[in-house]
Amino acid sequence: MLNKAPNLKNTVKRKMKTNINVRPASEAMIELLTLLFLRSLAEEAKAKAFEEKSATIRAQHLRAISKKVLKKARG
Repeated sequence: MLNKAPNLKNTVKRKMKTNINVRPASEAMIELLTLLFLRSLAEEAKAKAFEEKSATIRAQHLRAISKKVLKKARG
């Protein structure tokens, strides 16, 4: 399993608006928050798959818990 999402920094930069300058410390914080969100999403999906007695995490598990995780991330 990968410890880091591939090309995450490039994806975050691409999604940002071009007229905003982001300092390196802020860029690192954005990347860390994204990784933290992905980890919590994976943990919830794993729990959902275990609940359904499935050995693998499938797209249906992610869809089932994505709304809950997004609400929790927003606060």
